[in-house]
Amino acid sequence: MKVEISKAKRRIKFLQKKMGALGPVMRGSLVVIGTKNKQPYFSLNKNKKTNLIYLGIKREKLAQEYSDNYKKLLEFVEEMTELNMFILKNL
Repeated sequence: MKVEISKAKRRIKFLQKKMGALGPVMRGSLVVIGTKNKQPYFSLNKNKKTNLIYLGIKREKLAQEYSDNYKKLLEFVEEMTELNMFILKNL
């Protein structure tokens, strides 16, 4: 059992490093509004309200990167939660 706990702790350390290397994060989504003139916006739901930020072509890629980083962060947190549950259960 100590071997499994040791492996879990190593994996947590690895995930922590990956989290630190993510860069900027933003919760929300990139959306395109319009049929003829497609306009990129960043959408964020907060306090039951949808907030839109116009991005334009220049900021579209950057906003997508921030949103993707947020999704990766959530994946890391989920895996770390499972690992920590395992460790707490088997101490």
